[in-house]
Amino acid sequence: MAGTGSSSSGDVPLRVDTTVPHSARVWNYLLGGKDNYDVDRDAAERFRAMFPGIVNIAKADRAFLGRAVRYLTGEAGIRQFLDIGTGLPTMDNTHEVAQREAPESRIVYVDNDPLVLVHARALLNSSAEGACDYIEADLRDPASILERAGATLDLDRPVAIMLLGILHFVHDMDEATGIIARLLEAVPPGSHLVITHSTLDFDQGRTAQAEAQDDWNAKSANPMVPRSRADVLRFFDGLELVEPGLVSMTRWRPGETPWGEPEEVAGYCGVARKP
Repeated sequence: MAGTGSSSSGDVPLRVDTTVPHSARVWNYLLGGKDNYDVDRDAAERFRAMFPGIVNIAKADRAFLGRAVRYLTGEAGIRQFLDIGTGLPTMDNTHEVAQREAPESRIVYVDNDPLVLVHARALLNSSAEGACDYIEADLRDPASILERAGATLDLDRPVAIMLLGILHFVHDMDEATGIIARLLEAVPPGSHLVITHSTLDFDQGRTAQAEAQDDWNAKSANPMVPRSRADVLRFFDGLELVEPGLVSMTRWRPGETPWGEPEEVAGYCGVARKP
């Protein structure tokens, strides 16, 4: 598996529905990517017209990924990453950031979107010292994910489980916490959980974001459930949250600037260690 990785799914026929917007393609468009269709661009522009802050959220989520992975490879010494719900490739994907800091890092990407599978080769340009693989699987089937990820990752050594912008697609809270528990059971102490999650907490009485969210849910193949800070904190039960804890995505170790702290965006993020 060293060097350039390969898809674990073989030659899977493309099954892309271009009649309804898909979250991965809409996110790709908001980040300036080209792997999207008219239906996705129309949905993104409609959401942005109703709630312009969605663009800042997309950019903040991507920037947080980079800071979190640099922390994990640097201070935490992590060399294995299980990135579930990776979405379409953009700039500074998990393996690029991790292997820039630690070339021996091993990364497994997981997604259930067939369009991501088409672009898997772009994702899997691993360093010679490390490894990279892609699994076509669903977050709701953690047992399958873990079994197949074990072909590339040593699950007896610490793993960073990356769940960025995916848990809000699991509507049932008990199901979501159960998935996290199953994933964490399979990895040893010293492993980390990394989450970003949508929220309406920052709406401050304004309805633009909530209305845009409702409009998205009515039209999309991937309806979302924004959660409160208290609910997102439940995903980290039993873990040691890394400072500064659960915060807006722009406020997690942003670095010092002459302008002070960055403006908050409507999305939570956190990194936590399994004791």
